[in-house]
Amino acid sequence: MLIDFFYSLRAAKLPVSVKELLTLLECLQADVVGPRAEACSLDDFYFLARTVLVKDEKHFDRFDRAFGSYFHGVEQLTDFSREIPADWLRQQLERLLSAEQKANAPKLDWDELMNTLQKRLEEQKEKHEGGNKWIGTGGTSPFGHGGHNPQGIRIGGQSRNRSAVKVWEQRAYRDYDDSQELGTRHIKLALRRLRQFARNGNELELDLPGTIRATAANAGWLDLRMVPERHNSVKVLLLMDVGGSMDDHVKQVEELFSAARTEFKHLEFYYFHNCVYDHLWRHNQRRHAERIDTWDLIRKYPRDYKLVFVGDATMSPYEILQPHGSVEYNNPEPGAEWLQRLTDAFPHCAWINPEPQGVWQYRQSVDLIRQLMGNRMYPLTLQGLEQAMRQLMK
Repeated sequence: MLIDFFYSLRAAKLPVSVKELLTLLECLQADVVGPRAEACSLDDFYFLARTVLVKDEKHFDRFDRAFGSYFHGVEQLTDFSREIPADWLRQQLERLLSAEQKANAPKLDWDELMNTLQKRLEEQKEKHEGGNKWIGTGGTSPFGHGGHNPQGIRIGGQSRNRSAVKVWEQRAYRDYDDSQELGTRHIKLALRRLRQFARNGNELELDLPGTIRATAANAGWLDLRMVPERHNSVKVLLLMDVGGSMDDHVKQVEELFSAARTEFKHLEFYYFHNCVYDHLWRHNQRRHAERIDTWDLIRKYPRDYKLVFVGDATMSPYEILQPHGSVEYNNPEPGAEWLQRLTDAFPHCAWINPEPQGVWQYRQSVDLIRQLMGNRMYPLTLQGLEQAMRQLMK
C-alpha cells in the first residue's frame, strides 16, 4: 500500500525514508484519516502525509508538486465566501476563440466588475460554458477560466493569459532557495560594489603586512602594528515579489538571493505578491498565519538600511492605484500609498526588475512603479545591478 506513492516522492528528490512511510501507514490503520474517521477526503490525506513525510518546510513545494502529479492534479483548498459548484468550473474541452470574439470580450471597469460578479453569484443557477456573461469556462465572460477576457476575475483553473485583475482561490507560493549554486560570479561582483567598510572602534586588529614591514625595517626586532577593526556596515532590506508571473524568473531571483546572502552580513528579507500592501511575510508556507505588519517593518529598521525591491512589476494597474485592487487580497489602501511610505522611510532604495528592459514600455504597471520609485528601476543584468548599487551608495 502506497509503495508507488513513496517511490514517486523519492523520484522527486524528497528525503523520505521507509520509517516515515511505516509511520504514515500506522496513522492510516489508526484511522487518523480514513473510512471510520469523522472527515475523510484527499485533502485530509494530503495534510497527514505532508506532516509525517516532510521534515523541512523548504521541501513543501516539491512535495506539493509530487503529490499533485501522483494524484493527477489535486486542487488547493479554497475559502470562498460563497461556494461555487465544482462542476461549473470543470472544463470539458478547449474552445478556440476567433480574433473577433476576443476583441468583443466584455471589459468592465473595477466597480462594475465587482458589482456584476455579486449579481452573477445571486442569479446563476446552473453551469455555463463558452459564453460572455455567466461564471463558466471557455468563453469570453469576465468570470471563470479557460477562455479569454482582457480584464476579469479568474475563478478556479490555471493561469493562462495572466490578464485577471483578481483571482478567487487560495494559492501557495514557495520560498526562494538561498543555497542556489551560482552559474556566474558576476552577480556577486556587482553586489560587492555596495559593500563599504567603516573603520571605527579601538585598535583591535593586527596589521600583519604592516608588522612584517616594520619588523624588517627595524633589523628584525618585532614591531607590532595595529589597525582599526573593519566592519561590514552595509545593511540591506530585501523585499521580493513571489508567485504568479514571477514564476518565470525563479532561477534569476534565486541566484540574486544567494549572492545577497553571501555578500551582506546585515540582510533582512521579506516577501510580497505583485505590490506591497499593509503586510509582508518571511515564509510563504505561513504567509496567512505569520504576517508582518508593514508599519512595524518601517518602525523596526532605521533609515540607513538600503531598501531593494525585486519584482517584475507586472500586474493590473488596479493593484497599484485602487483600494481592494489586489489580485488576491482586499487591501484597504492602494499599493501606491505603501510604496510611497517605504521609499520615504528608506531614502536609499532601488527596484530590480527581472523582465527584459525592452518590454517595460508596453506595461502600464511597470511605468507606474517606475514613477513611484523616482525612476530608480533597474534590470536584473550585470549592468543594471551595477547601476542599482551606485544608486544605493548615493
